[in-house]
Amino acid sequence: MKIYDVLILGAGASGLMCASQLSKKMSVGIIDVNAKVAQKLKISGGGKCNITNVSVSKNNFDGDMNLVSSVLERFSKDDLLDFLQINSLTPVIRKNRYYFCKDSSDEIINILKRLTKHQDLILSREILGVTKKDDIFYVQALQGTTKAKRVIVATGGKSFKTLGASDIGLEIAKSFDITTKEFTPALVGLTVQKDQFWMKELSGLSCYVHIKVDDKVLDEDLLFAHKGISGPAVLSASLYWKKGNISIDFLPNKNILDLVNGSKKLVSSVIPLPKRLSQAILKAIGVDDTECKKLSKEIKEKLLTIHKYEFAPAGNFGFTKAEVSRGGVCAKELHIDSLESKAVQNLHFIGEVVDVTGELGGYNFQWAFSSGVICAKEINRSL
Repeated sequence: MKIYDVLILGAGASGLMCASQLSKKMSVGIIDVNAKVAQKLKISGGGKCNITNVSVSKNNFDGDMNLVSSVLERFSKDDLLDFLQINSLTPVIRKNRYYFCKDSSDEIINILKRLTKHQDLILSREILGVTKKDDIFYVQALQGTTKAKRVIVATGGKSFKTLGASDIGLEIAKSFDITTKEFTPALVGLTVQKDQFWMKELSGLSCYVHIKVDDKVLDEDLLFAHKGISGPAVLSASLYWKKGNISIDFLPNKNILDLVNGSKKLVSSVIPLPKRLSQAILKAIGVDDTECKKLSKEIKEKLLTIHKYEFAPAGNFGFTKAEVSRGGVCAKELHIDSLESKAVQNLHFIGEVVDVTGELGGYNFQWAFSSGVICAKEINRSL
């Protein structure tokens, strides 16, 4: 039976990028549960793949800051853009912050497929576990066993079960007594408690907000949904919210007191939001929709709640709606330069299976690509 120099578990963003950077002197196999590679890349960003962000720093991630900083410094957003440019892909910028493929996510997938075409693709293989004996890894799948001198776990998280997502990466780590954090849903909508059921009645409406979670402020659109709240700002906020209150500023670029000052209109009419939303917010904060000129000092104080509406979400929409998973192999278990296990020589963990999660907006793909590249570079150095 063939023994690969490197066997990569997972043909997603991190696995394929890592494979693309490995020396051609090595025999490389890439195993995936799907019949085709890069299935999550394929559907992301409405089929156009939000590759990265205009502004990328460690502050856009939840995880070990030393590890995140180290990886991003050695393969940055600019390095990724250079890589894409060299391979004839020039991403377009949306909303002045998000990098997308111009026409289709196939543009980046085809680059990764071309750069790995000399390697063995072992598809439609459901991985059951990994063992090691006498410096050789045995990767067991339903369809048989594959051997390798080095294994890179790039199996991702639990979100997108329909694309074969599972927690097999964590199970592999646990089998080698490597410390992990269980996966939980991240970049996901938040459910609301009874006092906020008014939000569910606004399903389909959206508005630009600032959401504060602890010391983080996330700015983007909020979408009211029949389960609670969603949209880009909420998804990013969900990354940092564990329990307790969040605060929403429904008018981040305005001052409500300036809007009502001296006006003869109804309060809901001067608020630059959809009328139904304005009226619902006023009701929620206990302010009658009356003429602005009739507002008392006490009522104006209440109106300021529009800028800091605090409440505790009930929970989240769960894995079926989550963009990514929070949790994974703990940073303390990995060498910072190679993402190799400190406990098990030649066993690496990259991408979403590591306990590093980014905000919405291309950050998780950036992490996937960056971690894949630095892992490959260190392996190449060992030749």
